[in-house]
Amino acid sequence: MSNNIEHDLKLLKLYALFTTVVMAVLGLAAFTNGRGEVVGSHAKFDVVDAERVNIREPNGNLRLALTNGPRSQNPLYKGQPFLYTGRHRPGIIFFNDEGTENGGLLIIGQRDSLGRVNALGHLSLDQYNQDQVFVIQYAERNGKRRVGVQINDRHETSIYDWSAQRDSLNRLPDSPAKTEALRRLMAGSPDDPRVAERIYLGRDTAKTAVINLSDKLGKPRLRLSVDSLGTARVEFLDGQGRVTYSLPGGAAPGR
Repeated sequence: MSNNIEHDLKLLKLYALFTTVVMAVLGLAAFTNGRGEVVGSHAKFDVVDAERVNIREPNGNLRLALTNGPRSQNPLYKGQPFLYTGRHRPGIIFFNDEGTENGGLLIIGQRDSLGRVNALGHLSLDQYNQDQVFVIQYAERNGKRRVGVQINDRHETSIYDWSAQRDSLNRLPDSPAKTEALRRLMAGSPDDPRVAERIYLGRDTAKTAVINLSDKLGKPRLRLSVDSLGTARVEFLDGQGRVTYSLPGGAAPGR
């Protein structure tokens, strides 16, 4: 009789093992397409702790990276790293259909051992194959605070081509010619600067509420301001930054 019991126990163990394997295979098949690849599914979580979350297209292109500081996403051009590495960019970085960075949301803030605050809240959208053209930003450093909205013009040169030129110049031996070439590259041409701030609306570090409207070279031509004492002013400026007419005050001397 004991032999029969041992035989039955062996059968039960084999049956349990077989059932476990079958259930595991069926459970895996519910989440795969038969080729070992996970297919679409829906999951709900109350809390998720992660250092980084990537959102990708079916072809693998990165569309969004939500990261902490150490796992910050460096800029990508069509999926390939470029421009710089090693920046501290905690927040969300966006990428377009081609896998090129086109904006982001960054949040940074801390007080150092001397009590000085360094903080940044930054939301920006990039021009296609270029850099920031729409920016909402709060920045504070050593008691100086600036908050505002900025709209920029950018030149048409691809930022990838621009960064390749910069890297090529940086590899040259130091010389006055190299310094001048880098300066021109950073500035852009006289008629087409690399970046020109066209509109700024915000509060500057002197606690003045200001609206600047600038020409295509980024030179302010109309400024509306209310300073920290409540004094309101409207100023018209020429291309050299000289006030040509103001309210109150009228025409500038000699005009």
